[in-house]
Amino acid sequence: MLRRKSSWPVEVLRYGTILLVILFFFFPIFWMVLTSFKPESAIMVSPPQFFFTPTLDNYAHALVDKNFLFYVKNTLIISVISTLIVVAFGSLAAYSFARFNVGDGHILFFILSTKMMPAIAVILPYFLIFRDLGKTAIGKSLHLGLDQHGALIVSYVMFNLPFAIWLLVSFFQDIPRELEHSARLDGLSRLQVLRKVTFPLAAPGIAVTAVFTLIFCWNEFLFAYILTRKAASTVTVGVESFFTLQGILWGPVAAAATIAVAPMLVFVLVMQRYMVRGLTFGAVRG
Repeated sequence: MLRRKSSWPVEVLRYGTILLVILFFFFPIFWMVLTSFKPESAIMVSPPQFFFTPTLDNYAHALVDKNFLFYVKNTLIISVISTLIVVAFGSLAAYSFARFNVGDGHILFFILSTKMMPAIAVILPYFLIFRDLGKTAIGKSLHLGLDQHGALIVSYVMFNLPFAIWLLVSFFQDIPRELEHSARLDGLSRLQVLRKVTFPLAAPGIAVTAVFTLIFCWNEFLFAYILTRKAASTVTVGVESFFTLQGILWGPVAAAATIAVAPMLVFVLVMQRYMVRGLTFGAVRG
């Protein structure tokens, strides 16, 4: 049965609504980028100025005076290592829950419930633990003290691992067990089945989990603000440093925020097709 074509007023209304929604969500990003190129005299003015002589002074202040690339480097190290650990352990744990029903669902629910705990409730115990752990020999060797990368990596892994396990379980459940049984009959061991059959089939879901985990780690502020001072500070803390006692440096803070957002924006655009495949994985079955 052929679908009847919509009339042109309906199409105009539909695409007009889509355009308005896109403008609503992207205008703050556009205004942030625009402000980052404005001279100081054109920022806090009424009415707002859309046409001005662009300047790179705000970026120079952020990159040279504040050394903002130092915060980007810290964030990249912490976020990538945390994401790799979360994906590695989360995949193995999710597979065991999906295939062997470990704990009859109770352990899985308990793991998921820890994600519901607000971070502010545990930030003080984390601070005390890492403060004391940093004074020990093992803490110093593993960089687990305050203002060290290890403290943030452990914190991010602890808070993102439950989400990764919960998300990955559904992906592994959608993979037919018969494929693994066939691989075992062909002489593959359990680990070989995981490496050659299960994980490649679950790759879209693993990619989605990695993307979300990396975004969560990149955008996290509370733990980075409390557990660091300078040496391990991340981009969110770096952006906050432009809020001074003399006032908010709107131009440099817009430039710093643009630099902080750009890597994740590019990363999501590159991973977009994998995210679409992962989010629709298992939605349609033959």
